[in-house]
Amino acid sequence: MSSETQPEPVQPIEVLYCQVCTFPPEYCEFGSSFTRCKEWLKESHPALYDKYYSDEALQSKLGTLSLEAQAKLEKDTAEKEAKAEKKADAALKKKMASQVSIKRMERNKRKFVTAIHGLEAFDVELKKASKFLAQKFATGASVTKNPQGQDEIVVQGDVAEDVLELIESRTGVFKSVPSANVVIVEEKKKKGE
Repeated sequence: MSSETQPEPVQPIEVLYCQVCTFPPEYCEFGSSFTRCKEWLKESHPALYDKYYSDEALQSKLGTLSLEAQAKLEKDTAEKEAKAEKKADAALKKKMASQVSIKRMERNKRKFVTAIHGLEAFDVELKKASKFLAQKFATGASVTKNPQGQDEIVVQGDVAEDVLELIESRTGVFKSVPSANVVIVEEKKKKGE
């Protein structure tokens, strides 16, 4: 046996990621929220902020650019931020206009199923929500496509009011769903079906 010592294991490099755009801080300028990224970096990591955005660092970066190129870069950054903000506002408006409908449908004679549609607009994971509802009501629940081709959760039994109460309490998987956007729809089975 040789008396060689084992080499010291190489420690992994820890990379800091921006909490705003999720890029490493040196790449935030390529994201769509550069101003907010800079504010976050200044508050959270002042030393890194000075390294990338102090007057000397900016002068050394800009020293190689012409005045026209600097103006174009600033204009492009402002346009990117405005576009990203507009997109976020549109997504928020769409989210607030979305509705969650809870349908109580008669299956046959005294059997009912409850269908919940529209949860995905509020970033609810349908599989987790269906599992949660199945456990909560001790019944079957699944994610299926409705006749319009959209995903919905179908729960066995007449649990429409209970689901509404769960959503209004804003607990668990339903914490992001505003109760003002929830409606209960009664659907009766037509004769002859």
